[in-house]
Amino acid sequence: MIEVKHLCKSFEGKRVLKDINATFEDGKINLIIGQSGSGKTVLMKNLVGLLEPTCGEVLYDGRNFASMNKREKIKMYREMGMIFQSAALFDSMSVLENVMFPLDMFSPMPQRDRVKRAQECLARVNLMDAQNKQSGELSGGMQKRVAIARAIVMNPKYLFCDEPNSGLDPKTSLVIDELLSGITKEFGMTTIINTHDMNSVMGIGEKIIFLYKGRVEWTGTKDDIMSSENKRLNDLVFASDLFKKVKEVENEAENEE
Repeated sequence: MIEVKHLCKSFEGKRVLKDINATFEDGKINLIIGQSGSGKTVLMKNLVGLLEPTCGEVLYDGRNFASMNKREKIKMYREMGMIFQSAALFDSMSVLENVMFPLDMFSPMPQRDRVKRAQECLARVNLMDAQNKQSGELSGGMQKRVAIARAIVMNPKYLFCDEPNSGLDPKTSLVIDELLSGITKEFGMTTIINTHDMNSVMGIGEKIIFLYKGRVEWTGTKDDIMSSENKRLNDLVFASDLFKKVKEVENEAENEE
């Protein structure tokens, strides 16, 4: 389990995260949501060690990440997979080489076994036929699927996703959501997704943390959202006509009962 205790982060005296307390549940899809500027990305960067907290702790199974020595942190990084907003593939490498990259860096596997493992992950995201292509030949959705394959190739315990549906059309976003949900259950990972996609929230969100101006404003499940009385959360989630209608139907059903 990942626990955040009294986490604060400041930049040049300006507090961006303010006394964050949260838990991210094992084996589930945990979503961080909030408007632009709420602190989602800063929180994610603190979780993975790209930023160090100004105060507070990030605990992995009770171990404080910030206080680990270099060797301990390297071991932790081997337990993490990361999907970046832009996919962040290497243009000079083939799809297969991109997926193999973490294995080439960190795994003692023989070359043949590294290739086999990378191909298994490409098959899991339905991209075996693209293994010899360059990343520039792929669509945005295919690039995200390659990024997912690369993120799981080391069989991580924790999977972090920064706006995985950014720039994708609704149909492709659904494919990515289904992949992330499926591999989370299949590999028993703890998945944390920073997102503004409310379709993802209502589709795959098992634990949801809503940030507002650097504070945890609300936590719950996607089912809890339907009955939430938090106006700021409702304004964010039900901004579209589709979700307004969903909530209206829910309210009508409750009134009939």
